[in-house]
Amino acid sequence: METSSMTLVTDDQLIRRFLTDCKIRGLTDKTIEDYKGNVKIFHQFLEKQDKDFLNATKDTIREFVKYLRFDRKVSQRRIKNYFSGLSTFYEFLIYEGLTETNKILQVRKRYLTSYKKDNGGNQRKLISIESMAHFINSIMDSRDKATALLMAKTGIRRGELIRINVDDINWQDMSITLQPAAKRSNRIIFFDDETAYILRKWLNKRKNIVKPGCNALFISYMTRKRFRRSGIYSQFIFWAKKAGLHDSDSKKLEDHFTPHCCRHWFTTHLLRTGMPREYVKELQGDARNEAIDIYHHIDREDLRKSYLACIPELGI
Repeated sequence: METSSMTLVTDDQLIRRFLTDCKIRGLTDKTIEDYKGNVKIFHQFLEKQDKDFLNATKDTIREFVKYLRFDRKVSQRRIKNYFSGLSTFYEFLIYEGLTETNKILQVRKRYLTSYKKDNGGNQRKLISIESMAHFINSIMDSRDKATALLMAKTGIRRGELIRINVDDINWQDMSITLQPAAKRSNRIIFFDDETAYILRKWLNKRKNIVKPGCNALFISYMTRKRFRRSGIYSQFIFWAKKAGLHDSDSKKLEDHFTPHCCRHWFTTHLLRTGMPREYVKELQGDARNEAIDIYHHIDREDLRKSYLACIPELGI
């Protein structure tokens, strides 16, 4: 089956078809760009081995791990990202009827499942409610305060944050409808009075600097258009350092306070206040198993009330 397929399509054509398929599936531009880079690096490696995607063997893929780790000096975590993209690519090849098995899975299971065990026991930094209050209240800029507070109070990812538009906010029930994303199931997030207060302060400032026609909630001061992921990260780290929460020179994960730590903080403290686990998972919005999705239903108003009852107050 694979031999006959190879005469019909080139690797470059497969890559283009795969990227088109990703767009049809609704994956984000960043995810598609990451997958494109992952597959192209693998393609370059295969060409040097006189191989292609369809005749790559388990040994070929293992050699690719070796190449990434020892020749390119890629971290274990980054290698896992490569193989996540390659696994998705081979699932596409299966769907297209070009191969029968995902050749990535067996190699990934053997060589790339030790990251969490081998990271020296480091855990992502979790700060107390008091420390989060100190951090948020130490941020002087209204935009930066609003982005940090919204991440802490909702647990949303940076990519989800920057795609929010002004008209995505429902002030009546204090909710935001997020843009569609592959990693998220529930697109509705809620915010409390503290967050509403800071958001309104930022919107009052935003209206005087935003470029006409831009509907993005958070904008860059330089471009006056939608803020980028890198911009969110940079300003967050700037304030985290000033608050004594982030040490860029340390290699220990627990010494780094990054935007994703807000998601960790949000989840942990909601659970500690006694919110039902299924409600926390719904608010996190992680993609659910489609097999059980049809049986899953949580009343929106119950979820909103539970959120408002459990989300920690920060004295803003």
